[in-house]
Amino acid sequence: MTIDRVATNSQSQYLLSQIMQAESNLDTTQAQVTSGKVSTTYGGIGDKTAVLEATRSVADRTTGYQTATTNALTQVNEQDSQMSSLSDLANQLRTAITTAVGNNDGSTLMTTAQGIFDQASQILNTKDANGNYLYGGDQNTQPPLTVSDMSDLTALPSASAAFQNGTVASSVMVADGQTVQTGVLASDVGTQLMATLKSIADLNAGTPLTSVLTTAQASSLTTAIGTATNAATTVNNVAAQNGNVYSQLQDASANQTTMSGLYSTFMSNIENVDMGTAITQLNQNQVALQAAVQVTSQLGQISLLNYLPAPVA
Repeated sequence: MTIDRVATNSQSQYLLSQIMQAESNLDTTQAQVTSGKVSTTYGGIGDKTAVLEATRSVADRTTGYQTATTNALTQVNEQDSQMSSLSDLANQLRTAITTAVGNNDGSTLMTTAQGIFDQASQILNTKDANGNYLYGGDQNTQPPLTVSDMSDLTALPSASAAFQNGTVASSVMVADGQTVQTGVLASDVGTQLMATLKSIADLNAGTPLTSVLTTAQASSLTTAIGTATNAATTVNNVAAQNGNVYSQLQDASANQTTMSGLYSTFMSNIENVDMGTAITQLNQNQVALQAAVQVTSQLGQISLLNYLPAPVA
């Protein structure tokens, strides 16, 4: 007579399926603990995939806006410093002209004016970190101020002819459908200053300015005082607007940071595991697999002999 195992084929198949399921669960939790993610595939995320990808797309756009806004803040901050310098130069020019008229002495005026021109032209032809002209607008690959010396102004029909910048100032998108104009055009901020310098250069080209001003020179320089004052006012107005832009960009940056944090938290709730829970589940799955393997092994070794009474002597 053959003594069979107690376990049937169906029982063995069932236990085998339990082992396979326990192995699968263990693999899943091991992957979660290793990666920190619920799943590395869309299938593991299930019906939340569409929401996750939509949020990721918005988060990526926000990151792009953050980078652009940070760069714009740097640009606007640089412009603020340079507008302050231009305003100082316009006021220096006004003071120099006023002194020349008051003392009836124009002997040093051209030297002072040339120095102011050199500093102003350097500012107006400033390049940004990418090598583009900061005040060139939509034509930022060429110097916005075309003259290199104050004497060059005398050959021009007007001061505005000294500028070749574009007509559209630079701007930055800080959010979906929200754009902030950040740029300043060289001609907007520098034309009146150059007009004042041109009037002095023209005056000197006709009759050189000396230690004694002629009546015509004194009259022309008196008019130039008003032009220099207007130049300083124009620069100050641009500087004030630039300050408002800086505040807008700061507000946009703060909002971007807040939204980025919200998107990050939302995505984390979908795709990241709770590590404490995952480790606990991993330990439970390890125990479950060990138990399933042990039960299956023991059941395969049990036969009817284990249940027959011992023979009577």
